[in-house]
Amino acid sequence: MEHQEQKTASPSLKIKRTVAALAAIGVLGAGGAMVVHQNNAGANGAPAAAPVAAAVAPAAATAAPGPLVSLPDFSQIAARNSPAVVNISVTGSTKVELDTSGQAGADDFGNDPFFEFFRRFQGPQGGQRGGRDVPTHGLGSGFIVSPDGVIMTNAHVVRDAREVTVKLNDRREFRAKVLGSDPKTDIAVLKIDANNLPVVPLGHSNDLKVGEWVLAIGSPYGFDSTVTAGVVSAKGRSLPDDSNVPFIQTDVAVNPGNSGGPLFNTRGEVVGINSQIYSQTGGFQGLSFAIPIDLAGRIKDQIVATGKASHAKLGVTVQEVNQGFADSFKLATPEGALVANVERGSPADKAGLKSGDVIRKMNGQRIIASGDLPAMVGIALPGDKINMDVWRDGKIVTLTATLGNAADKVAEAAPEHGAAGKVKLGLALRPLQSDEKREAGISAGLLVEDAGGAAANAGVQPGDVLLSVNGRPVNTVEQVRDVVDKSAKSVALLIQRGPDKIFIPVRLG
Repeated sequence: MEHQEQKTASPSLKIKRTVAALAAIGVLGAGGAMVVHQNNAGANGAPAAAPVAAAVAPAAATAAPGPLVSLPDFSQIAARNSPAVVNISVTGSTKVELDTSGQAGADDFGNDPFFEFFRRFQGPQGGQRGGRDVPTHGLGSGFIVSPDGVIMTNAHVVRDAREVTVKLNDRREFRAKVLGSDPKTDIAVLKIDANNLPVVPLGHSNDLKVGEWVLAIGSPYGFDSTVTAGVVSAKGRSLPDDSNVPFIQTDVAVNPGNSGGPLFNTRGEVVGINSQIYSQTGGFQGLSFAIPIDLAGRIKDQIVATGKASHAKLGVTVQEVNQGFADSFKLATPEGALVANVERGSPADKAGLKSGDVIRKMNGQRIIASGDLPAMVGIALPGDKINMDVWRDGKIVTLTATLGNAADKVAEAAPEHGAAGKVKLGLALRPLQSDEKREAGISAGLLVEDAGGAAANAGVQPGDVLLSVNGRPVNTVEQVRDVVDKSAKSVALLIQRGPDKIFIPVRLG
């Protein structure tokens, strides 16, 4: 996934683009510097636009009679809202690797569109191996939400910025102050010294329907006030990053430079902030992702009030429920979030959640994929109470938790009791010795001395510690055998490997 940020190194440097040859798939940020919860359209001083009229395409005179095709006319929305969409220019610096001659190294990522994608996997230093600072420039989009100059955009658009310049639709330019930035949701709020500015009306992303028409206005590749349109492809998408944002997926053409720009519905209301694209080339390929405005608006309100945003925390590590886990836990469908670990002292721990629980609903909303849970928690606030429908021991139990603050210090993981068995699994097990329990930080468990057959194929390794089977803690081989004998298709093993606890599904027979 690539943030749509279009940052370029100084033109005096000849930086070879080696990454483009790697043909890797990345999710890219939507803009050169481009691209968030509570909607407050009335406070913005701009009434919501009426639904756009449908333009009916006339049938060709020579064509056989057939059904008429109607398409929305976005011209009114574009004319009304383009003045409130801004272009954002960012200057900053980045480090480049230098060779022995003092020139930029041939392996430097430079301004390659895959730079951001690969930088995420380079460790805490972001892949910067030393060298010298090189000036960079970025382009992105944003939109005005208050007549006195409050602007929303993406956090990645203004990351590491030394200077931010906002250009209005009427070509006026202002130096902008970054009021605050929240990398967790990729939302940033800017302020320019101006008054009586045009604003966009904010809508409700929760009201969006899959298949509904939407359009984007932004500055792809620096082309100001570019309008593109498409439909909502999906809602509540969880992406492979740590944002926990329930993205709106569209097929609206979004490219580097669009990041931070608005996504409008057919009533001319902002329903999302264009943030990321899925691409093999760095350009648009039919998959764009926007941050829901309901979430973004809540983050904006916090930043304006305090300069930062707070995020809720439940305190669990979850895994996907696949068919093997569904068979193991006797679930009718492979849905939900399987709890692999619970933080000691966390809201989840206080609520009574345990490893092996499958969270099926939160506040009445179904959890289909495991990523749905952190996305739901992500739009809540610290102190909010949530109700969870949890599948445990073959039945649903309801638990209530009061969410904590994600900024609080992470507590030590609660130790779990467990064990493993052999039988059909292909495992050779023995109880842990006292010193082994102390070293592993657990009070019980079975050491995997050898793994073969179904368990080895599933990924169990010698040296793993088996803690539970199908959610039932096990301390002896007999307990493991008892659970396995009562299982038909598969079993779910809770394994401790080093400091981590993971569930591994093992098919039987």
